[in-house]
Amino acid sequence: MSRTPEAETVVTADLVRALLADQHPDLAGLPLVPAAEGWDNVVFRLGDGLAVRMPRRELAAGLVRSELRFVGEIAARTGIALPVPVRRGRPARGYPWEWSICRWTEGAPGLSVPPAARGGAAELAGFLGALHTPAPPDAPENPFRGLHVGALDARVRERLALVAHRPDHAELSALWAALSGAAPHAGPAVWVHGDLHPGNILFAADGSLAGVIDFGDLCAGDPAVDLAVAWQLYEEGRRREFVAAVEAVLPRDRDTWRRAAAWALHFGLLSVAIEGNDPAFAANGEFTLRELRAEFSHRLTGGGGASRSA
Repeated sequence: MSRTPEAETVVTADLVRALLADQHPDLAGLPLVPAAEGWDNVVFRLGDGLAVRMPRRELAAGLVRSELRFVGEIAARTGIALPVPVRRGRPARGYPWEWSICRWTEGAPGLSVPPAARGGAAELAGFLGALHTPAPPDAPENPFRGLHVGALDARVRERLALVAHRPDHAELSALWAALSGAAPHAGPAVWVHGDLHPGNILFAADGSLAGVIDFGDLCAGDPAVDLAVAWQLYEEGRRREFVAAVEAVLPRDRDTWRRAAAWALHFGLLSVAIEGNDPAFAANGEFTLRELRAEFSHRLTGGGGASRSA
């Protein structure tokens, strides 16, 4: 099984502090605290209101450049809290890539919030309605997110082979075969977040939507990749709320929701098939697969009717 990629450059607090002192000395005296380390970036909280975002792999360097260029204008039209870049960092002191200083976005990541407490369905649908507008010709391309879900077939089947021991393996294989055959996106490519999983969705203490973070996979593509969050984030009742709110803002056809479910299956398998993955991601992968099986599997055997999201 694949593992979380090793860092190609180790990012330490001492390195970040030195880069700040050289390039943004007015911010160098603020408290600096490690906040997160993912596949692509290391994030430090800087003072109360800022975050330093440092690529840990060359692949992520281009993603940071896209964030620096586009996230500000997206934030202006979506109306919710986003990590808008406010400063640009240059390669220096042996660190090879551009980096950014962004607004800190307060809230609890959805991975740490019990599914039953995740609200904000209407707000999240409104965010996607504002985001999913036709992308300009110079929008970033992303070979992992901006493609038709059917192009993932080889990757998904590889992951299905890795989890062949699971008792639901045949069910998941049949589900992929049924969902991935949906007709492709027929309209223009739209702006998509590209990585809208629960770890990148923040909630306030009352369960309302607090913000959306990590726009590294921002690109032009099929809105279904973001709508996959319906099964990654919500249980059935709240998911139906979310689907209805999306339909009220920007109606989507049946094939879009089938592709969205196929993307959710892809993401769920990715989370459970990676050896050594973060336990929270692995747990969310199991949650996603469970929600998909509960909603769709009975239809593969001829039972039940179809919901709007099927």
